[in-house]
Amino acid sequence: MVFYFKARPDAGDYTIFMGLDKFENEDLIKYGFLEDIWFHVDKMSSAHVYLRLNKGQTMDDISEGVLEDCAQLVKANSIQGNKSNNIDVVYTPWHNLKKTPSMDVGQVGFHNSKLVRTVKVEKRINEIVNRLNKTKVERKPDFKAEREAVSAQEKAERKVQLRDKKRREEIERLEKEKQAEIRSYKNLMVQEKMTSNKQVASGSKTLEELEDDFM
Repeated sequence: MVFYFKARPDAGDYTIFMGLDKFENEDLIKYGFLEDIWFHVDKMSSAHVYLRLNKGQTMDDISEGVLEDCAQLVKANSIQGNKSNNIDVVYTPWHNLKKTPSMDVGQVGFHNSKLVRTVKVEKRINEIVNRLNKTKVERKPDFKAEREAVSAQEKAERKVQLRDKKRREEIERLEKEKQAEIRSYKNLMVQEKMTSNKQVASGSKTLEELEDDFM
């Protein structure tokens, strides 16, 4: 079971979601999308909350409002964090999550600590948590099927991009050949003209020679 939430309306169409338990979290870790940003209360047990960005966006594109929504939601879903003030919430791209065989269910590490950011949450804001909970929807998604569908689409897009690139390169190659032929033809015409002028000059008679011929 996965719980889906809608971020504040004025921030755009963003979906926030989290697994029911640590076993659901395993599937979210395994079959996440490149657009997913993972949130967790630092050094405390909490839900794994994800924000799905729009294609092409990065963590730098997350507005303060959406960031606050995610931080408040993950705090509210931490037994210890919900009772504490001034907690830290860490967040990082899904692809930066590191999972090794020795880790417990739901446990993760990071490939690159430089991609991990922290936001301070002073206290729980009930207005935000209640607003998010009103948008809450429960679903049973097939994570593997969704991931495979996205991978297939991305593969198809890469094929189209590669085909377009090859077509552009072929057009550029033909254009270069055409321009080279034009330059070669122009050079040939110039050389022929110069040769013709020399022949005319060498074959022409002087004025005295013409007068002698006339006499």
